[in-house]
This record gives sequence, structure tokens and C-alpha cells, in this order.
Amino acid sequence: MLPYGRQSIDEADIAAVVEVLRSPFLTCGPLVGRFEQALAKHLGANHASVCSSGTAALHLVYAALDLGAGDEIITTSMTFSATAAAAYYVGATVRFADVDPRTGNLDPASVAGLINSRTRAIVPVHLGGLPADLDELRALSDRHGLVLIEDACHALGASYRGIPIGGGRSDATVFSFHPVKHITTGEGGAIVTPNAALKRRIDRLRQHGIERDARFMQQPPAGSWAYEVQELGWNYRLSDLQCALGLAQLGKLERFVARRRELAAMYRTQLAQAFPAGVTAPIEQEDRESAYHLFAVAIDFTRFATTRARVTDELAKCGVGTQVHYIPLLHHPLHARRCPDEVARPRPGTDHYYERTLSLPMFPAMTDADVGEVVAQLHRVLGDLK
Repeated sequence: MLPYGRQSIDEADIAAVVEVLRSPFLTCGPLVGRFEQALAKHLGANHASVCSSGTAALHLVYAALDLGAGDEIITTSMTFSATAAAAYYVGATVRFADVDPRTGNLDPASVAGLINSRTRAIVPVHLGGLPADLDELRALSDRHGLVLIEDACHALGASYRGIPIGGGRSDATVFSFHPVKHITTGEGGAIVTPNAALKRRIDRLRQHGIERDARFMQQPPAGSWAYEVQELGWNYRLSDLQCALGLAQLGKLERFVARRRELAAMYRTQLAQAFPAGVTAPIEQEDRESAYHLFAVAIDFTRFATTRARVTDELAKCGVGTQVHYIPLLHHPLHARRCPDEVARPRPGTDHYYERTLSLPMFPAMTDADVGEVVAQLHRVLGDLK
């Protein structure tokens, strides 16, 4: 089976992890800071904090910014559950704006219509690795005194108007290092921010709310062993084992993303040849570069007199794995219960995008021949089912 996504691990990655296994520190050691510094430098960011997952990163940012009961964030329903669920963790409420039907990314005009006195944050998701309209969303945030948090779990290696995602003007940007992402630490995540005080609080919260720096303790320390638990935090650390893998992978990020873009270009050419109509590749926008975490095509299933379920089943039979990114959050019982006032409001862009989207295989180890096989099998399946 050719999966929709897969990690790329080589002997250098394995050697980096083995070296840590032979060292004194498996966790809470020097590689955590090294990985953070390398990630921040690569992105052109001031500060980076690594943690146990992209979900943990979202939770830490929301908590560190003091989002809570009575506060609202505005995000998209076209995302993974964690974008909204992490807001529920801190007691905040979620409003779901509509998306651009071509990209699945947050529509700034729809966001503007939802802002009210309870709104605290706008949280765009760079779906599939294509950056959202950050300048428009930043302007909205500035106009209304809101924070802008980028969910960039799909977008490590992407850029917006010449600036790497994570190196721009947002208050915080969140990444994921899950195995299907651009680099992996097994499980893992990160937050980058221009705000030194925000990094300090994130770092405290990811380790049980513990403060060890005497400059920030509320009582003079009794000795070098002293620490204070200053607030309720969590164990969201990333281990040295994982950071060793992350550092090794980060050195290959540019190559990984370049290969994804090569694969996307091949897909785009071959799909246009195979399907004069009915199947559309992800759009490209001149002022931004996608990192192509996903290659999500839009298929007019009605045109082919079939359903997405039949297409995915038939592709699976011939060894092509696909996925749907995503089932809109308000289709899920949890989010419908949590946000009952949001369910009935029309979101035509979200509906249009969801009804047509299908993610084809996309990962750096794919061959040119793999792309040709996927397109050929999609062409055969859609022709046979019609």
C-alpha cells in the first residue's frame, strides 16, 4: 500500500538517537535547547519551545495567553480536532468561520463578521501546507486588539510573501512533528514566538508549572536544589531522544520540502493531462509557497456518477492509500455539543471544499513512477465507476 503520508528515516537519524541512548541524559538534557535554537534560527524566529505534540503546543499557547472562560477564539471547521479542543481545555469557546472553497483556508471576511467583545484570538490553519491570508488576518487582529495564533502543523517549510511560516508577525505559531509531517520526532510539537515572556511561561507550563530560575521565584531559594511550583502545568516535555531525531531531521527539511514540491508539480501536470475536467489540483498562489504536507485534489464526484467512498475503496484495492482532510469539526458530536450555536450557520465554502476533497499520497520517498501510478489508477477508477 502506498500511504497518503509517511516518515523518512535514514541511518543518520538512527545514529543520532543511538548516541543519546549512550549519553547521561535521555530527557531534560542539552539537546532540548539545541533543537529549540536550531528551529528558531531556521525559521528566523526569536524563540522556540518544543513539547510533546502539536496538540500540547496549542494547549500551551492558549493557556500561556490566559484564554479561558468567557473568551472566544475564531478558527476554521476544516481542521483536525485539536485546534478547537485545545481551546475547550482552557474553558474558552470556539466560533467557526467559513473558508475559501478553493483552498480550505480561513476566509478573512467571514472572520470579521464573527468578531465581538468576547473574541480574544484568531487561529488560522495552513491547510495542507498552503499559508492562509496572514496579512489580512493580522490587520483584523491589530484593529480589534486580538492575538493571532498560527496553527502551522501542516506548514513547516512553507513561506508567505517571502517570510518563512513561523518567522512573521503572529503572536505565536504552532508546529507538529508527527511522523506524516515534514520532519518527525516520533510525536512532538513546537511553538515559536517573538515574545520572550510568552516563551518563559510556555516553558514553565510544559513542566508542571515549575520555576527554577531564582530571578523569577517568589521566595529566595534555600539552595541550588530549590524550585517553586508557581501554577498548574502539565508534563508536555520533549525528550532528548526525540530532540536528537528532530535535529537530524531538521537538517534535511529543505530537501524534504523541495521533493514534495517536485512531486506536486508532477501531479499537477499529469492530472491536467488525465482529467480535462472534474479533478482539480490544489491551487498555487503567487505570494506564498506551500510546503505540501498534503496533496488534496478536488474531485467532482457527481460528474463521475460516483461517491468518494467508492473511489477510496477502489483505490485501496489497487494499493493507493488516500485520506480526507478533514471532516468539518461541526460534523462531529463533540464539537456540535460544545458549540451548539455554531451548527446551523451556513458555511458554503466549507461545504464545497469538504464535498470534493481527497488527499493523494505525498511524502518525500515517493518516486516519479509512484505519481504516475496514482494518477493512472485514479483515472482508471473514475472511468470504471462512471
